[in-house]
Amino acid sequence: MHVEDSLTGLEVEELRKARRIADIGSGAGFPGLVLAVAMPQAQVDLIESVGRKCEFIQRAIEVAEIPNATVRNARSEDLASGELRDSYDAVTARAVGRLSTLAELASPLLHEGGVLVAWKGKRDPDEEQQLDRASEQLAMHPEQILDVGDRAGSKHRHLHILRKLGPTPADLPRRPGMAKKRPRG
Repeated sequence: MHVEDSLTGLEVEELRKARRIADIGSGAGFPGLVLAVAMPQAQVDLIESVGRKCEFIQRAIEVAEIPNATVRNARSEDLASGELRDSYDAVTARAVGRLSTLAELASPLLHEGGVLVAWKGKRDPDEEQQLDRASEQLAMHPEQILDVGDRAGSKHRHLHILRKLGPTPADLPRRPGMAKKRPRG
């Protein structure tokens, strides 16, 4: 089920064409590891702040011999403050947080024109309105919502696609944890 769910991301053309992908909040490696196997031409960075989860992902990479996957034991905010700022074609996130939080974490990692693909469950009008209110401040524009439940093995699975439409706002990233504690919008 998790593999099928991860593969639904390939329905997004921009993700299929991406050469550099950041999977934020990778947890057990979904969707990042699955995408790395399915897309050998892409470099996939699995960003996870919890060390024991990173150890598991690293072991999976070694055992499965996935040469295009790299574990980054860090917060996405810290990586976006350094050399990885504005460097990814696509950012993925599954079961990480609210859409406005994901947009805020993704914006400083993406180059202009890059996309965030967020795996979400049942649609939440309040969450979508919050994203609409925050999108301009984050340079992230909600572009499409795909209903992939029948292909993901989940009745309510949706992929939210957001595009970065301008330069990274100067106030991003904020301190680690702020996007979740005080979401924009």
